[in-house]
Amino acid sequence: MQNLGILGGTFDPIHWGHLLMAETAFSQAALNQVIWVPSRRPPYKVAVEFEHRAQMVQQAIADHPNFVFSPLETNCTRSDYAIHTLLDLQILYPDSRWHWIIGTDAFRTLPRWHRRQELVPACEWLVAPRPEELPIPMDDNRGNLLCQQIVQQLATQDLTIRWQLLKMPKVSISSSLIRQYCRQEQSIRYLVPEAIRVYISTHNLYGGEI
Repeated sequence: MQNLGILGGTFDPIHWGHLLMAETAFSQAALNQVIWVPSRRPPYKVAVEFEHRAQMVQQAIADHPNFVFSPLETNCTRSDYAIHTLLDLQILYPDSRWHWIIGTDAFRTLPRWHRRQELVPACEWLVAPRPEELPIPMDDNRGNLLCQQIVQQLATQDLTIRWQLLKMPKVSISSSLIRQYCRQEQSIRYLVPEAIRVYISTHNLYGGEI
């Protein structure tokens, strides 16, 4: 039985923080693969075209033998929900143990996720600390406390969750920061892989010269 990780997100754009989170999860949880799943129609968000975001993810993970782009044929007529992703992947990868890689910002919203009664117990949750969620000093105790609060909320819904906090540097890079830099014509070099910086500039995805 293989251990598989799922890293879903808008990836608008993908950046070094995403890659570090995936690599930490891959190592810490002894995963066989990390499956990257960009949302085609992310709920509650407006993003650049899926084709651009998908291309950037594929370019960013191309040199990692254990990072794979999602093989799912996403139905573009509906919004993406995590439970749909998991059910579809379970068909494609039977006899697998599933791990969901997630930042603390998204983990806080888990008690409101669609069909969480099915989703939560089906995975082990690998939670990456986000600096904006964990005020200075940022340490594992603060991260564990935040996660325990979510665990308690889920318990009130009769949900038990398996989880662990990823031990990784707190990287203050976000997709929103990168988009802001692009709009302000500030350099994003070293915030994203060079291939992604060139792609964004070539296609003028977020405006400005970068």
